[in-house]
Amino acid sequence: MIGPYVLPDDVFDALAAGAGGRPAVLRLLRARRSRNLLLLRRALDGPCGRAVEPAADLLAGVERVDPEAARSVIDGPAFGTWAARTLGDCPAHHRGGCAGRDLAALAVLAAVRAARPARVTVPVREGRLRLPGLGTVTGLGEVPEALVVVEAPAGAEGAPGTSAGSCRVRVLTAAGERVLPRDPSRPGHGWQPVAVLDARHRGLTLRLPLETATPELPALETASAGPAAWQDLLRQAWELLVDNHPRRAEELAAGLNGIVPLPAPARGVASATSRHAFGTVLTSWPADPERLALTLLHEFQHSKLSALTDLVTLYESGGGPRLYAPWRPDPRPPGGLLQGIYAHLGDLAFWQERSGSRHGPAQADAAWRLAQTRAHVERGLTEAASHVRLTALGTRFLERLARTVRDGDRDGTGAGGGSGGERLARAVARVQAGDEAVWRLRWAAADDTGTERLAALWRAGRPAGPLPAEDVRAATGAVVGPGPEFGRWAARQRGAERARPAREAADAVLAEPHRAQGWAELAAAAGEEGRPGADVLRARTELVRDLCVRLTARQPAPPPGAAPPRPPDPLALAAWLADTAVGTDRSGVGAAADEEGAADRAPQARRAHPTRGSGRVGRGQPAAEAGRAPGPASGDGLAVPVESGSGETPVDPARSPGPDPAADEAPGASAPPGQADPRPVLAPARTEHGAHRGAGRPSADVQVGAPAPVEGVGRVQQGVGQGAQGGLDPAGRGQRSGVAEGPGAPAPPGPGRGPDAGDELGGGGAPGQKTGVSMSQNARSPLAKTSATG
Repeated sequence: MIGPYVLPDDVFDALAAGAGGRPAVLRLLRARRSRNLLLLRRALDGPCGRAVEPAADLLAGVERVDPEAARSVIDGPAFGTWAARTLGDCPAHHRGGCAGRDLAALAVLAAVRAARPARVTVPVREGRLRLPGLGTVTGLGEVPEALVVVEAPAGAEGAPGTSAGSCRVRVLTAAGERVLPRDPSRPGHGWQPVAVLDARHRGLTLRLPLETATPELPALETASAGPAAWQDLLRQAWELLVDNHPRRAEELAAGLNGIVPLPAPARGVASATSRHAFGTVLTSWPADPERLALTLLHEFQHSKLSALTDLVTLYESGGGPRLYAPWRPDPRPPGGLLQGIYAHLGDLAFWQERSGSRHGPAQADAAWRLAQTRAHVERGLTEAASHVRLTALGTRFLERLARTVRDGDRDGTGAGGGSGGERLARAVARVQAGDEAVWRLRWAAADDTGTERLAALWRAGRPAGPLPAEDVRAATGAVVGPGPEFGRWAARQRGAERARPAREAADAVLAEPHRAQGWAELAAAAGEEGRPGADVLRARTELVRDLCVRLTARQPAPPPGAAPPRPPDPLALAAWLADTAVGTDRSGVGAAADEEGAADRAPQARRAHPTRGSGRVGRGQPAAEAGRAPGPASGDGLAVPVESGSGETPVDPARSPGPDPAADEAPGASAPPGQADPRPVLAPARTEHGAHRGAGRPSADVQVGAPAPVEGVGRVQQGVGQGAQGGLDPAGRGQRSGVAEGPGAPAPPGPGRGPDAGDELGGGGAPGQKTGVSMSQNARSPLAKTSATG
């Protein structure tokens, strides 16, 4: 009997609205656990299987005596990132040094928590043996590995809940033996424990390891902000969250599982989230409780959306990092843009509360941040609606996000009323227009042929017609912001009544056409004055500048003694471009359904204003097709058909939508310089949304190959109990997914199936044979090896 995992409509809508609550978080956590189990099985069946097997056997033994101890490791901060590294490129697997061996360190944690005897070999790197969740053994010298022996006290084995401090842990190398403290939370000679932070307020408890022992991170010293300082800061931040954001605090208590301290950047705070580590926040020292509270809220939004996109397809694959996000200095991919929108939506309620509870300069600062965050979210929503190929569920997701912003504006989360609020809104608009203009001058390039055509039309006095295609370059290496000149100008806008007059800004641009800051001020001034072509100055700045430079350079020489001709006016050029322009296509991105629900209307081509702020289609693609959910495609994952009217939409539980979009969308600060998105674990899957309710409204009740009650670590060669399951129907009819009630169930792919094999989690068994991860709830060991034939 195989049953589905279902994501109900109301849960999807609650998550899309920005929150979701504790029940939604628990659903996402169970689904992520199931995904992690499938990845464990895939690692065992892959080229690193032999390196993974000893640790998986130990986890199996732990699960038999203490399922909760094993579950805590599968759900913990390090497991997902371990699986991502193991299933990615691992050229060292044939040399015995692959990332799969790091699972042994996690198995040690499970054994200690269950007080179960264990002997397992763990890699040593740079003289350090890292045991996530426990701590780091230092000073081991140049040895490649160590034997870790866990000795449980007499009578403790098989007694769930036995204190970890009751175990004796020995570390043996060729150089000798180390014995860890009986209480591993206490420092010792050559032992740096992972501190556990504990915050309690009004009945809500938040317990988070200050994780400094993850193998993939460099050694991080927290002397400048040690565990005691983190503990005090978290206590204050938790009180702030529980008192002012109780529902969000319940989400955090249910889903957060660790803080990884990062080195401090040159200025501000660096924070990040990995899509593979649900509930884990990477952050530098925040310095004050308010900043830590905001960071936890912001980064957990990333975790929620990453887990949701394991279950549903919000946008079609394809489209590189070419999108504008006002909170970032570099172009973003579609997934990164959606992640940033979702995370900043979580900031809105925070700044709404802070702007209402502060006084004096602090209140003014909170009001500015609130207005700026709201403008960022609105601009991000417009960018996504205009330039991301959304599925039907993706369109619905964005509609719910936009509704939250509109409702918040009515409730007072906007800039506020009166002259003060209007002045604040104008200042934010100026800064955002200037930022976008500078961004375009840095990353966008106008087409030479198209620009030359426009120059000829201008000289002939003819309409501009369609604007030429744009080309946005992807960022490489470390990326910095617009620069100190723009920063100083932006800071002045907070206290300025109005922008520099547009006419004055245009004259300055003519004098220095290659100075980016001049174009930023011109775009801001034209927008504030409502000049014709203001949108073109903001959204196609590079085209206006290149056209202005080209026309100036090719002016005829004046007669002897005559004054040189005046260069073309950039304000007039922008108005001319806007007068007859139609939308242009951004390379590789494509259109989406417009904000008026074009996905439900008959296909039709639409002309639109060339600006990306218009929120309309106008990209040469029918609106209805732009918002249509993708169907099956060869080599692009499985499309799971659903009978019409079933009210449920199936998706793949163990896919990845692409590069990690959440890793660097920090609240008001970029990720550590040079940090790149991790390699995707699995290829994107196309999902066929075949069920609709009402007038074209898609259902979000989602059948997933990740069962709701995922309770175990399942691992064997051909059949496993207590684990997640997913795979192919042996007859080739499509994916079978859900909860397997017996020992035989479809399996993840067999050995040699890489992440781009095209069948996601299927194809491992021979025809007529069912192999996989079983969800049996019987008393038999859930990790016992079985052989199940169909």
